[in-house]
Amino acid sequence: MKDRNHLSDIGIAHDVKMISNGLVDIPMLQLLSPDGVAHDSDGYAELDQDKSEKILQTMHYIRILDERMIAAQRQGRISFYLACTGEEAATIGSAAALEPEDMIMSQYREQGTLAYRGYTTKQFMDQMFSNQKDPNKGRQMPIHYGDKALNFMTISSPLGTQIPQASGYAYGQKMAGVDALTICYFGEGAASEGDFHAGLNMAAVLNCPVIFFCRNNGYAISTPAEEQFAGDGIASRGIGYGIKTIRVDGNDVLAVFAATKKAREIALKEQCPVLIEAMTYRLAAHSTSDDPTGYRSKEEEAKWREKDPILRFEKWLKSKNWFNEEAIKQFAVESRQEVLQTLKQVEKEPVNHIDDIIEDVYDTPPWHLKEQLQSLKQHIRQYPEAYPKTSGRIKND
Repeated sequence: MKDRNHLSDIGIAHDVKMISNGLVDIPMLQLLSPDGVAHDSDGYAELDQDKSEKILQTMHYIRILDERMIAAQRQGRISFYLACTGEEAATIGSAAALEPEDMIMSQYREQGTLAYRGYTTKQFMDQMFSNQKDPNKGRQMPIHYGDKALNFMTISSPLGTQIPQASGYAYGQKMAGVDALTICYFGEGAASEGDFHAGLNMAAVLNCPVIFFCRNNGYAISTPAEEQFAGDGIASRGIGYGIKTIRVDGNDVLAVFAATKKAREIALKEQCPVLIEAMTYRLAAHSTSDDPTGYRSKEEEAKWREKDPILRFEKWLKSKNWFNEEAIKQFAVESRQEVLQTLKQVEKEPVNHIDDIIEDVYDTPPWHLKEQLQSLKQHIRQYPEAYPKTSGRIKND
């Protein structure tokens, strides 16, 4: 198994080192220092100026979207939101290394990958406001995006379900002989789910072309990583399953891009899975339902804000003379205006008709669902003040 597991197979990693307690000590790939100095250019040679500028713009856009939608949730305009503040390099840097035909299976903090592929502000908003333009017909919570045209599988709430699904989808890609793979994102907390182990083992045994991308952001909601597992992070598990594995600095766009680019090359050429563990930090709360002050200190957060992936990437762009400060400021102003204007427009859109709730499951809705629907309508008529957006859609039924 040594040849299969050896990290140098990735082409940009170091050797596995054994330490006294028998655990695998896995080094972390870093190509960009915190002060913006690049160590090596081999791994990110394809990261040209145009792609770099697109990555930076997407990072700024997502941070603006996150800030505005958190505020919208606080105002009661949407019910829920998850920000990816601090993890933009991990999600957007990896998306830049993929091809459009690659399938993305997300957990819930990868909105940057969708934005990089061209998902519009209105598409984000339609889903979060669950209006008639929402392709999910308002049946899911906010941030449960999905887009067939962009090869982005619809998000589901339960943790880890996308991991074995990704193995299965990648196996299908292999059987179909297509020149594409699947990338599956998840957090280190989701790696404690049984689906993680089933999915990785399936991919390893069946040689599925899939990239497992773990965002190790330090916390599973309020549980710190040191209370989740005793081993060397998530990367050691990939090695245990016989999967080519690399650990990268998740706040380093160059390292993430290079690792994902190489992982894609290996996964397709050798028809095998690759695991990437991106070491990063969640600067925002876990969700709008969370208060991080209850389990981590302001000093800890301040320490990680100094490692902000956007500022770090901008320093590198300046060293390349690729950074136009006025242009990015103008982009931020225009993006903020677009987000605010679209929000105001979209929240006025009508919601779906209540009958949609039992459609698209059976050819003809069965009797018990019809009865439940009638009972729901009766309940809404009885308490119309609790359903202001819905009651008007059923009064003539």
